[in-house]
Amino acid sequence: MLPKLILTDIDGVWTDGGMYYDEHGNEFKKFNTYDSAGVLFCKMLGIPCGLVTGENANSVKRRGEKLKMEHIYLGVKDKVDIIGGLAEELGVEWGSIAYLGDDINDYHVLKRVGLSACPSSAPEYIRKVVKWKLTKKGGEGVFREFIEKILVDNGISIEQLIENNASINKKNIQ
Repeated sequence: MLPKLILTDIDGVWTDGGMYYDEHGNEFKKFNTYDSAGVLFCKMLGIPCGLVTGENANSVKRRGEKLKMEHIYLGVKDKVDIIGGLAEELGVEWGSIAYLGDDINDYHVLKRVGLSACPSSAPEYIRKVVKWKLTKKGGEGVFREFIEKILVDNGISIEQLIENNASINKKNIQ
């Protein structure tokens, strides 16, 4: 069954987990463009997706906005509380939520959602609680891998999905 809501952490998932600073102390993050295809597939299926992160970085907000993600939560201290509120607002049960996370602040969410996954770079205590241990590391396009695995597990042809959604493809989501 397809999830009704797909959420993901950022640091260590969409990024390699590194904290990069320029000579002025400004933080920046490196994102992998492959993950944008995962968001595009969600849009093709009409499944809302979003970012839930403990960091309060403008680069994350800008990335989510560029991809036109429906839900962007920054500076989150209690992910279970935020996701629970969103689920209630959308009328979605925890069992219908898919979540991709990699570390301590994702642990309780990963144990609660219907479909949980982590990148291969996640620590062992996270790998023990998820349904899917993905092959890619954080920052290597693991969100796309997650979404493609959801599609395949639900018998959805990625090629056919792309063919049927040519107009969405032309919107140039990167």
